[in-house]
Amino acid sequence: MRLLFVVIGIIVLLMGSVWALQGAGYIPGSFMSNNPTWIAIGAPTAAVGGILAVVGLRSKKSVAPQAPR
Repeated sequence: MRLLFVVIGIIVLLMGSVWALQGAGYIPGSFMSNNPTWIAIGAPTAAVGGILAVVGLRSKKSVAPQAPR
């Protein structure tokens, strides 16, 4: 489950970053270029992806508690 969060988080982070950069005009050649709407969509999307990746990296594997001997 941890790996799934990390992989999906990184994909969403990259996707949101591309959208924001296209909206800002740094990546030309798309209908999204120089369109502030895509900055407003891309930045929060990238943030959510980053949060997912961090949650995946910081979560601990669930281990059944062991009884004392």
